[in-house]
Amino acid sequence: MLVTPAAATELITTHLAALPSEDCPLAAAHGRVLRQTITADRPLPPFDRITMDGFAVRSADLTDSSVERRLRCTGFQAAGMMAQTLAASGLCIEVATGAVLPNGTDAVIPYEETERDGETIIIPAGAVCESGQSLHRTGSDVATGTTLVAPGTRLSGREIAVAATVGAAQLRVAVRPSVAILATGDELVEVDAPHVGPHQIRRSNDYALRAALLQSGLTGRIERFHLRDHRPEIDATLRRVLAEFDLVLLTGGVSKGKLDHIPKALAELGVTNHLHGVAQRPGKPLWFGTSSRRTPVFALPGNPVSTYTCLHRYVLPALRHQLGATPPPPETVRLAEPFRFAKPLAFMLPVQVRDDGAGGRAAHPAPFNTSGDLGGLLGTDGFVELPAEATDFAAGDTFTFWRWT
Repeated sequence: MLVTPAAATELITTHLAALPSEDCPLAAAHGRVLRQTITADRPLPPFDRITMDGFAVRSADLTDSSVERRLRCTGFQAAGMMAQTLAASGLCIEVATGAVLPNGTDAVIPYEETERDGETIIIPAGAVCESGQSLHRTGSDVATGTTLVAPGTRLSGREIAVAATVGAAQLRVAVRPSVAILATGDELVEVDAPHVGPHQIRRSNDYALRAALLQSGLTGRIERFHLRDHRPEIDATLRRVLAEFDLVLLTGGVSKGKLDHIPKALAELGVTNHLHGVAQRPGKPLWFGTSSRRTPVFALPGNPVSTYTCLHRYVLPALRHQLGATPPPPETVRLAEPFRFAKPLAFMLPVQVRDDGAGGRAAHPAPFNTSGDLGGLLGTDGFVELPAEATDFAAGDTFTFWRWT
């Protein structure tokens, strides 16, 4: 029995096991999914930090802005130096941006508001000095113990910078799964085959899947295999990859044809089927199961558009779920023009997304000729999921948008 795309997603998610965690050096953590909380180990900033090059002063010495004032400079303090101390009133200390505020001072007069005559600093009439000016106060950004980055975050340069700031040299992250991609069919030949017969096609699905997985940054080792329509070969290779890899993706051999051996072979190897058939186009024959090791197995339809669509609609979200990644917010777009699809199936419609000129995003339909027309996806940005409950879709209707990247 066919299920809806939403029901298929729920079935898949229900049977996914969380991937284990590992410690990762901070320098190698970009793109990983965090499995710990990063907290502030001290206030941020950790000291009263100077934000302008100039002179650290006591604001009480400069209360009368109607007259010229003079201070004697007693030294210089750069960033990274221990805090000096202002010995008495009538004095100041020259300071650099990023330096600690000297003891006994409470404000900074920028160079631009002063004149200098040897060691004498002249503050012209009209220049105002208030306590706290040109200072970044201790803890004004973050207090000690504050949560800065939550588990489930995909680590970018921003989070890496924060982790470094709080001294997190190692981070607990989700293990990236190893993936086996198996392209099935006697009709397939290698890309570099010297001769391609009229009855043969070059392998493309496994290349497309590998490239998309690499681009996602969600996986570790990826290996590609070719299965001919020969049961002993199919059984031997499946037995190996089910024991060795954390995720198994197959393309082809999953429909109802005489040579579609994959579902039966998987069952005989102890893989439990949870889903076979989704009420959608393309991608209707999608198969999903789990092995005795709880290894997810996706058998994707062999037609290239079906394979690529199902990868983005089901496999990549499943990977994010196993990694514990916080789901990205759903994107929506509006149809730029009417579209009709009369079959009682959800339709995954490729679109080009453009600015609509009013601050929104318009999805221009770019329907494929057949589910084998992978070249038809060139120039598209992703697809919208049109529900099976309707047949006519009007310009301006809003739908969920799934990006290729």
